[in-house]
Amino acid sequence: MNLNIWDIMAPAFFECLILVGIHSYLGIHVIKRKVIFVDLALAQVAALGTTVGFLFGVIPGTSGSYWFSLAFAILGAAIFSLSRFRLEKIPQEAVIGLVYALAAAVSILVIDKAPHGAEHIKELLTGSILWVKWSTIIKAALVYAGIGLFHYLFRGKFLLISNNPEAAYEKGLSVRFWDFLFYVSFGVVITHSVGTAGVLLVFVFLVVPAIASILITDVLWKQLLIGWGMGLVVSVAGLYISYIADLPSGPTVVAFYGVMLLLVALYLYVVRSGKRWRAIGNIALGLAAAVAVLFVLRFMGTVFNPRHSQHASHTVAQEGDPASNHDVIPNKAAQEDISKQDDLQKLSALLHNPGLDITERLNAARRMVQLNRAEGAQALIGLLRDCAFPFLREEIVSEIEKLSHDRFGYDAEKSVQENIKALRRMENWKDRLAGNKKNEDKKGN
Repeated sequence: MNLNIWDIMAPAFFECLILVGIHSYLGIHVIKRKVIFVDLALAQVAALGTTVGFLFGVIPGTSGSYWFSLAFAILGAAIFSLSRFRLEKIPQEAVIGLVYALAAAVSILVIDKAPHGAEHIKELLTGSILWVKWSTIIKAALVYAGIGLFHYLFRGKFLLISNNPEAAYEKGLSVRFWDFLFYVSFGVVITHSVGTAGVLLVFVFLVVPAIASILITDVLWKQLLIGWGMGLVVSVAGLYISYIADLPSGPTVVAFYGVMLLLVALYLYVVRSGKRWRAIGNIALGLAAAVAVLFVLRFMGTVFNPRHSQHASHTVAQEGDPASNHDVIPNKAAQEDISKQDDLQKLSALLHNPGLDITERLNAARRMVQLNRAEGAQALIGLLRDCAFPFLREEIVSEIEKLSHDRFGYDAEKSVQENIKALRRMENWKDRLAGNKKNEDKKGN
């Protein structure tokens, strides 16, 4: 089975679409309430819930992990609603920033005590949107639709508090109560979003479309259309670029969102300027200054690069005292590139090194596949049994699928015991592969 770009990217694309649908709307509320970082803070609090659950043995991506994350998100909603005062001496944004910093710090402290903590932090930041399943997308769409209906039914109160909180107080609305409901609904969305998209992408999906649409118009329905349209374009372009350039999908979409917002801002600057040619000239000067800064940074990097200095010292030593060469020869073992390694025994040693990052062990397994399909298959299956992260298990299964053209019924979100039949089928396939290899070797001899 040959997979094309649509087969690989379709789930991620539709996940981006439903994220854009709800987050563009919520982002408008966030901007108007002037609590820009509440989404980032609540996402971090939800991520802290996942982290705490992980410390107690709850695997990220499972239902238990979801309830941990949601419980922490509701706690964050209570904190943010209580921190709002009609006459505030301390801006609410300061409380939000503090909550974010504390949640991030505690997450790092907690994850430091958990196995494979680095991989978990990477998953929280960047997500695993490329490996999202259709079942997850359908569940998220239903949850987001429910939240959208809830906001539609009570749109008058939510919009009044966002647009004119003083008028809401004068009408006798319990602003804190409605704030709590807003942040709880916000937390439910964030809890679903962080699991697949990660903290960074969730923040950008909320803020960038809202900023762009508010810059263009003050009409709510037009703002929503602009946000949704921008999200559609960015999702298609960002995922396509990540595919052809072999880049992480989440960070690529984030970066492309930044480019799009910059282009929108520059366009509005020119269109709304009284002297358009002067505005275009200013943009050209800014672009030239940016290029000049890049050249300066490149020059500084070359001058202060330790490798450059080391190479110069090595050259001088060769021309002067040959006996001093050993002081500047780099450690060959430290520079050993797995992708160029052609010794199966060394690759096997790297694969079973408990101190090695699991992603590097996966790279070693990939190289083993290139050298010996049977041994590479065994290495991938062994990694699959040991891996605790659904998004990494999905990546390993993808490598097995490329090799065998079959998933064997494996579900990356289920435990090893639940996948035991699929693993047995993989083992049988691996044994057949090894047998075919032996027969080929006999014929060759």
